[in-house]
Amino acid sequence: MNDYNQRNENEIFTKVLKAGRRTYFFDVRETKAGDYYLTITESKKNYGENGDATFEKHKIYLYKEDFKNFEDMFKDSTDFIISQKGADVISERHDKDYKTRSFTIESEEEL
Repeated sequence: MNDYNQRNENEIFTKVLKAGRRTYFFDVRETKAGDYYLTITESKKNYGENGDATFEKHKIYLYKEDFKNFEDMFKDSTDFIISQKGADVISERHDKDYKTRSFTIESEEEL
């Protein structure tokens, strides 16, 4: 059995979230003992100077004993962000006038 098959044979369930250059994979896997755990992988597509695509990956392993605390902290953190900054996305990518507005705000603060 090749390395790829060994790594993926314990996958039980997968969900994929595509978000621009990033893709998030939520994979339920099975331990050798037969229990389940979750891996969350962020895969970000980058392009080199020669135009070739590479993928940068980061992975979190989350086990059942941590689900409740993780869920609580995730909810607290996302609720804090929304309450402080609202649900609108503030970024150069989402707002084509971001640089102009940022410069204007910075200039007004200097007055």
